[in-house]
Amino acid sequence: GELKNRAILAVTSTAFIIKLSDILQTHDAIALGGHPFILDATTKLGIMAAADAIQWVALDRTPVALVAATITAFGGPLSELPFVANGFWHYLPESADYLPLSGDLFQPGGIADTVATKILGGGYNDLALSSITGPCYFAVTMDAIAI
Repeated sequence: GELKNRAILAVTSTAFIIKLSDILQTHDAIALGGHPFILDATTKLGIMAAADAIQWVALDRTPVALVAATITAFGGPLSELPFVANGFWHYLPESADYLPLSGDLFQPGGIADTVATKILGGGYNDLALSSITGPCYFAVTMDAIAI
């Protein structure tokens, strides 16, 4: 009954959000009504955040789930850095726009980039952590909470 439907909605919405991240990461523009719509990093993140918000409303609506998923959205991608640095998987090189790790400190030669190179063996831009990764962690967390 209700639990089965909730599980189906959780898995389906998470799969949709993961596929949406793939589409957004691999396209710089889309055509809407015959007009090109540029997809910069901020727009892509906004689209992903909106999808996450819809998923949260559809599955849970509790502040605890929202906080847990949001914390995971920020911390989850950071936990990937050692794995990416050691070649277990990689992201597209042009995707290095993860919000907490953006700005002058993370530019090549910046303090944080230098620290990343010393600790992880590769500079931040070499690791190519995408801001779209965070909303995917949010979706998977909501999926786990719902099931």
